[in-house]
Amino acid sequence: MSIQQSSRTEYISRINKVIHYIYEHYNEQVTLNALAGIAHFSPFHFHRIFTTMVGETPANFALRVRTERAAQQLKDLPRKTISDIAFDCGFSSMALFARTFKKHFGMSATTYRKQEQPIVVKNGVYYSKTGQPLSKNSKSYVLDNHDLCTVNFKQLMIMDTKVVVKEMPEMQVVSILHTGDFYLIHKSYERLMQFAGPRGLLKGDYHTVTVYHDDPSVTAIEKVRQSACLVVNEDVKVEGEINKMTIPRGKFAVGHFDIDKTELFEEAWNTMCVWLTESGYEPAEGLSYEYYYDVEGDECHHHFVFDICIPVKAL
Repeated sequence: MSIQQSSRTEYISRINKVIHYIYEHYNEQVTLNALAGIAHFSPFHFHRIFTTMVGETPANFALRVRTERAAQQLKDLPRKTISDIAFDCGFSSMALFARTFKKHFGMSATTYRKQEQPIVVKNGVYYSKTGQPLSKNSKSYVLDNHDLCTVNFKQLMIMDTKVVVKEMPEMQVVSILHTGDFYLIHKSYERLMQFAGPRGLLKGDYHTVTVYHDDPSVTAIEKVRQSACLVVNEDVKVEGEINKMTIPRGKFAVGHFDIDKTELFEEAWNTMCVWLTESGYEPAEGLSYEYYYDVEGDECHHHFVFDICIPVKAL
């Protein structure tokens, strides 16, 4: 590895530690000095480095994460009061929360909660359960083709699978954080395999997991974070952009899928989202993920067998 590559890997590693910290402590007030200490930079240099690499200042990044977490709870927890959501997400006052939320989503939290929420996505357009196209802020979406003002909901849920609710075990993984379009995560998996192979982590029956940290119906796709993960059964010394992470055990809705095209992942997730709206369960705190099974003879990765696992609790 060249000096330039080694340096960039180290910088990515340090900034990723800060990003993980902000997401895990979104409900707490964090100072620039504290974040700089996590990255092992001076506050002055940290602010410039973080802003250059992430595209947002540390303060704006933390505020966006806090606001989007609040929006997620407004969607998923209809019985939780708006004030409880605001304070649980780290806002010091309702006035600050109201100003911040309206600036980010273009409407009040009350209006956001009352409007139909995006449930499924097709060809990049989000739809409510009634088949109405919506933008990410839940406003009506104007389609280029005015003849297609609504979509038959069954067209958005095309996969026949059995979804079960069960306890999933804790998993230890090594991972690389990917930010942006879903279809590009394969690049992170390639780098993860390059790390794992020489360390003997790919022997026998191994499993990979994609963990989703953000909801693309709330967060802009270029800022959505996913972790490309490899399940490990031993303590692994990580370096550079490689992280260690624990996927907690818990109750999950698990749907099993067998597909041969990458674009069908969208339909698989739509199937899970539709099932959830009619299941008697609601999303619980925790991370959703895809758990992949090895497909013998598929060296080109054109065939995918996997479970979609969403943490749930009874309504």
